[in-house]
Amino acid sequence: MLVNTKANIGLFAVALGAYLPQFPSLVPEFESQYDAFKKTLPDTVNIIDGGIITTKEQSMEAGKLFRAADVDLVFVQMLTYATSYNMLPAVRDLDVPVVLVNVQKLKALDYDHTDIASWLGEGYACGAVGEAVADLERFGKRHAVITGVVEGGDEGVQHEIDEWCRAAQCRRRFRDTNIAQIGRPYPGMMDLYIDETNLYRRMNLYTKQFDWEKMWAIADDVTDEETIREKAQDILDTFDIEGGGSIEEVWEMARYVVAFEKWVKDEQLGLVASHYDGFAQGKAGVLDSMLIPAFSMLIKQGTACAVEGDMKVAMAMSILKTISGTGQLSEMYSIDFNEDICIIGHSGSGDADISAKKPTMKIVKVFHGKTGGGYLTQFYPHLGPVTYLGITQDGDGRFKFVVAEGINEEGKILSFGDTNMRTRFTCGAREFVNRWSEAGPTHHMAAASGRHIDTILKVAKIFDVPVDIITR
Repeated sequence: MLVNTKANIGLFAVALGAYLPQFPSLVPEFESQYDAFKKTLPDTVNIIDGGIITTKEQSMEAGKLFRAADVDLVFVQMLTYATSYNMLPAVRDLDVPVVLVNVQKLKALDYDHTDIASWLGEGYACGAVGEAVADLERFGKRHAVITGVVEGGDEGVQHEIDEWCRAAQCRRRFRDTNIAQIGRPYPGMMDLYIDETNLYRRMNLYTKQFDWEKMWAIADDVTDEETIREKAQDILDTFDIEGGGSIEEVWEMARYVVAFEKWVKDEQLGLVASHYDGFAQGKAGVLDSMLIPAFSMLIKQGTACAVEGDMKVAMAMSILKTISGTGQLSEMYSIDFNEDICIIGHSGSGDADISAKKPTMKIVKVFHGKTGGGYLTQFYPHLGPVTYLGITQDGDGRFKFVVAEGINEEGKILSFGDTNMRTRFTCGAREFVNRWSEAGPTHHMAAASGRHIDTILKVAKIFDVPVDIITR
C-alpha cells in the first residue's frame, strides 16, 4: 500500500487473584497460555500489551496504556473465572469493541484425574464470560465473544481473530490517513453530498481539499526519465491498450502517476474523491483524459479513488480493499429479466486486483455525462462470490452500511469500456433492486471478490454504525 497503517490492538488476560496463592501452578500455566495467545495475532497489528490482570489496580494501569495508544480494539483472554472488576477499569473509557476470547486449553477434562488446579487452569475459561458481557452491557460497551479450544487447533477461532484485526485496521486507516476531495461532487447528485465535519466526527476521517489548478501542475517537477519509464512499463503491464501501446504513448500518464504517488505519501492520503466539470483544454484536458487509468494505478496500490466526488463510496472501497484486497467502484447498470440477474458496474477508475484477466484501456471521444474524453478502463471481475458495500446517511447525518452478497456469473457483458458484472442474488434480481433501493443507499457501492459480510459486521461494530443486510 502507498500509505501503510497497522491497527493498535489492546490485549490483556484476566484471572481471579484469589486462585493464585492457593494454586501456585496456575501462574506459569496462565503465563504460557497468554504468551501463546499473543502469537495468534497477525503482523498487521501493533499489540498494546496490558498483561495478565488479577486486580482492579492492574486493570486501571492497562486502561491508561490503551488510552495513550488510542487502541482500535481490545481482546480480553479469559484464562479462568475472574470478577468483572478485573476487566472494566481497563475498558471503561474506551469507545471501541471489547472482544472476549473464551478459548479453553483442552477439548475436554479427564474427569477421573482432574484436580482443582487443572480444572481452573485448563477447563474453566467459560466461567466468567456471561458476567463480563452483562457488565459491558451496563457500561454501554460494544462487545463480542469468541469461543473455542486450543488443543488440536481451532481454525474458527483464528479466522475470527484475523477478521477482527482486519476490521480494526479499517478504523486505524481512517484515523491515520486523510481523504482528498478534488473539485466537488457531480452537480445535482445530492445523495453524494457530505458534511465534512460530521465525517470527521463520526468516522474519524479528515478531509483535505484540493483545487484542479494545483493538480494540473502536480507533475511539472517530475523529470527523472528512468522513474517515468519504469512507471510507464508498470502501466503497460497492468493494462492492455486497445490497438496496442508503447512506453512513449503512456509517458505523460506515467509522469502524472509518479506525481500522484508522491502526493499520496506527502499528504497521507488513504482515499481520494474527485470530479472535474470545467473546460477540458490545455493542461486540464491532458490530465482529465488520463485520470481514470492514473487513479486506477493508485487503487492498485491501496488508495481508494472514487469518481463523481463521492466520498462515501471511497470509504466503502477503502474498507473492502483493506479487509479483502479488492475494492471496485460499482452501481446498478441494468437488469436482465430473462436471466434474472443484475448488471452491475461503473465507468471510471477500477481495481486491477478484482480483475480475473488483464484490464483493458481504450480511448473514447466523449465521456458519458462528463466533460471531455480520453481513456476508459474496463476490468473483468472474478466469477463466483461477490460482496457489495454501500455507505449512506440518515437525516441526522448518521452513517449506515448497506451490504449484500451474490454470485458473479459468466455471460455477455457490455463492451464499451466500462466494468460490468453479471450478479445473481438469492432473492432474485427485481427483489434485490427493491430491497437495496429501499435501504436508501447512495447510487454508488463498492464491490469485492468473495463473501465478506461477517467481516463488514465487525467493521460496523468498530465504527458503531448500523448495517442493513439485503441478501446473502
